[in-house]
Amino acid sequence: MNKGLRIRVRGQVQGVGFRPFIWQLAQRFDAVGEVLNDPEGVLIHALIAHPDPFVASIRDEAPPLARVDAVEVEPFVFDTLPTGFEIVQSQGRGAETRVTPDAATCDACLADIRGDDPRRRGYAFTNCTHCGPRFTILHGLPYDRAQTTMAGFEMCPACAAEYADPADRRFHAQPVACATCGPQVWFESAGARREDAIAEAAACVRQGGILAIKGLGGFHLCCDATNAEAIDVLRARKHRPGKPLALMGTVAQVEKFAAPSEADWESLRAAAAPIVLLQKRAALPEALAPGQARLGWMLPYTPLNHLVLDAMDRPLVMTSGNLSGEPQVIGNDEAREKLAPLVDGYLMHDRDIARRLDDSVMRNTDHGPIVLRRARGQVPETLPLPTGFEDAPQVLAFGAHLKSAICLIKNGQALLSHHLGDLDDALTWDEFIKADADYAGLFDHAPEVFACDLHEGYRSSEHARSRAIEGQLIEVQHHHAHLAACLAENNWARDEGPVAGIILDGLGLGSDGTIWGGELLLGSYVGYERVAHLEAAPLVGGDAAQREPWRNAVARLDLAGLSAVADHLFADQPVGILRQAAQAGINTVASSSAGRLFDAVAAVIGVQAGAQSFEGEAAMRMEAMASGPFDDPYPFGADLSTAPLFQAIAADVAAGRDPAIMSARFHAGVAEAFAAPARALVESGSAKSVALSGGCFQNALLLDFTIRALGDVPVLIHQKVPANDGGLALGQAVIAAAQALADR
Repeated sequence: MNKGLRIRVRGQVQGVGFRPFIWQLAQRFDAVGEVLNDPEGVLIHALIAHPDPFVASIRDEAPPLARVDAVEVEPFVFDTLPTGFEIVQSQGRGAETRVTPDAATCDACLADIRGDDPRRRGYAFTNCTHCGPRFTILHGLPYDRAQTTMAGFEMCPACAAEYADPADRRFHAQPVACATCGPQVWFESAGARREDAIAEAAACVRQGGILAIKGLGGFHLCCDATNAEAIDVLRARKHRPGKPLALMGTVAQVEKFAAPSEADWESLRAAAAPIVLLQKRAALPEALAPGQARLGWMLPYTPLNHLVLDAMDRPLVMTSGNLSGEPQVIGNDEAREKLAPLVDGYLMHDRDIARRLDDSVMRNTDHGPIVLRRARGQVPETLPLPTGFEDAPQVLAFGAHLKSAICLIKNGQALLSHHLGDLDDALTWDEFIKADADYAGLFDHAPEVFACDLHEGYRSSEHARSRAIEGQLIEVQHHHAHLAACLAENNWARDEGPVAGIILDGLGLGSDGTIWGGELLLGSYVGYERVAHLEAAPLVGGDAAQREPWRNAVARLDLAGLSAVADHLFADQPVGILRQAAQAGINTVASSSAGRLFDAVAAVIGVQAGAQSFEGEAAMRMEAMASGPFDDPYPFGADLSTAPLFQAIAADVAAGRDPAIMSARFHAGVAEAFAAPARALVESGSAKSVALSGGCFQNALLLDFTIRALGDVPVLIHQKVPANDGGLALGQAVIAAAQALADR
């Protein structure tokens, strides 16, 4: 009679209301026993007359924020026959399970904020097990209140009763609070603190002021998105002349100013609440995103966001609260110190932020969603590793130098960290080191193998070498890592065979010591062959070559025998000095970079005459403006020579052809030039599929053209992992894991 079941549930099952969900199932199916959290997930001991429908319901009816990877069932013998079903205290320490990402305010909590109950009406920290902060308040596992930044807020009797009631949606919601016992919000300006926080903040913004708002993962800088003068002030104070600014608005405001598709609405309304790039509909100041056809929008995702927008009648700019190039500010004192020159007021609160998390950024394409920045709401969600990696050792990969992120492999799962940023910045470097320790502690990670980029000058690679005294170090070529990241995301089995990888990005050190970036690889996790690449051109001036597109234009025009054209187009630049440096090899390296090719073309056709104010500006402008005969690609020569390309472009420039048409022809030309040899590899049987990776494939137009040009061959693309260097650590990690497994 004491024979029951031991049911282990693995996945994203803590902090999402899973135990009360199991308790409610037990009432429905007349089960007795217990449910608890432990380091491996959720554990159930149950006596039940009809176990099959009970077990099926665990997977089929899981709470909205849960992700069930496995439900394992085995016999269990009770020492003492239970008489009811209980939710018992968490057991053990450590992390075999996963932490739930932060989630946008649910409809039920939004109704509470706008309802009649004085405990929650207008309360900026209302949440339940279906929404609210998770990763940004967590210090350690198991996910209990004492391990969060809510530990210092003692629950009032009413909140404690909700927290203890399995039938309440706030049962064991660790951040549960109300106006009586929880965190509080206030407005500060000129050293004075005012308690009518929302009204004061709204007045500041309406009057053209710049407001700092403390959010989930850091502060935002906020201003009126319809006020061109306020936007100019924000840009001037932040020294951000051209990079697009993110917007936040209500559903009605998004509908008015943008043209979201059904897929866009699904992304906007998701629990992750990312910034989504949307086509413009109605006019807003051009200064929000100069030269762009899309604006980045997000819906309000915290109660505080909703309350501020409720007090306004216009959309808001919501950009990261930081000094240019530095990480986002998270502490109140830090905000007062660093943001004082930028803002006219602060909307503060007293709940601490455990870790910095920028807003995630994504866009929808004709081929599905793509992630541009993986951060709040998307981390620390894990990715299951493909078949063949079940016995992989624990691996830690350190990613790139720009758009840095780290990746942990453990128990058949890959955990790609949040976006960390540019490691040249001292504070970002500090955050990188903190993230290494933070993720190791939070996920009980003890790596045996470390992976990094080939480039010895990357700070991430230097750090990997210092860590590798604890284990094996594997250095991974940059574009091979891009290829492997795409394979891993698409669940490509370890022994499934080679693919053709079209890898187009900015810069990555090649195995030959030159700078790669326009590559056709044939490879798998364990190795690769460089089948073809863009004709290399001199990259002169180091970082200046990335900032100033004319430098790349001169190099490409000279290669094409068009030096006279370069002299004419760039008569106001020191072209002669550039050529002398290239000839002497001074601060010059050969590069096949597709990103620098985009820069060169943008400069020749007049899209980006001056220096870029942010990485990728020229390419983004070209994508935004492209229109016309997409079936008329510019030609490339044999072995991806760019001479025919620039000869055709120069002829169009001389004829006064519309730059929008030239941009379209260029996109189509790049797509066809790489698709043809990649398609041939599949058709010959050398490759089983084509993988598209590298930062250039954030360009939806290029992505679409390339997939079209590939025809009916199988194609693998990124959807959950950034195609840019933000996904590089995943590729490094699976390559290192594959090598370690092969060495056994």
